[in-house]
Amino acid sequence: MLADLLSESYAAEFDESWERERTATPVRAFAVRLHATGCSLRETQEILRLLGVERPHQAIWHWVHRIADSVPDPPTAKPSRVAVDETAVRINGNRSWMYAAIDLDTKLILDVALFGRRGTDPAAAFLHGLTEKHDLSEAEFLVDGAGYLTALSRLGLSGHLDYVDRNHIEKWFHTLKMRIDRFHNSWVGSRASVREWLEQFVHYYNTQRPHQSLNGQTPAEVLN
Repeated sequence: MLADLLSESYAAEFDESWERERTATPVRAFAVRLHATGCSLRETQEILRLLGVERPHQAIWHWVHRIADSVPDPPTAKPSRVAVDETAVRINGNRSWMYAAIDLDTKLILDVALFGRRGTDPAAAFLHGLTEKHDLSEAEFLVDGAGYLTALSRLGLSGHLDYVDRNHIEKWFHTLKMRIDRFHNSWVGSRASVREWLEQFVHYYNTQRPHQSLNGQTPAEVLN
């Protein structure tokens, strides 16, 4: 069973990140995945100890941040329906705004980004970033106002107000905040470090976390 868990957690694209580490790569990948699912560093340390691997929680912290430097962008998609929204987060006690977009058919998180404020300009900047990463030529954006319609028009993208189907992005924010709120109400660190953590969580959500609504598949598996 342990071999299966380690095999499932292993991702070959991260090999370069694990160079010069004395702990076996699948063990480190398993620990990083445990932390992404919601275990604290010390809880992850205890689980590894029960499996016969003795490592300090500081080592696990380094594994998490090292892998964060190598997390790839979400796979390129050609969505037909995209929900976009923003939510407030606190970094060092100060409010920032996290924008996110989800492919409503595959549940793939297309991108996340942090801004110091909300409004039309940040929305347009976020949407422009999406156009550089995905094929949005046939995408219809579902938004709740807040400057999005103006931003979409500015970029020549199609969209309309929707308060039903777009709840998938709100559900994702809820999933994310359940993970965050378990340990703290405000991130401590730079915006860059928060962005790294978010990218790692998105990678876990897209490629490793099975979804009941997708018949136990991950969004990346459905996309492919």
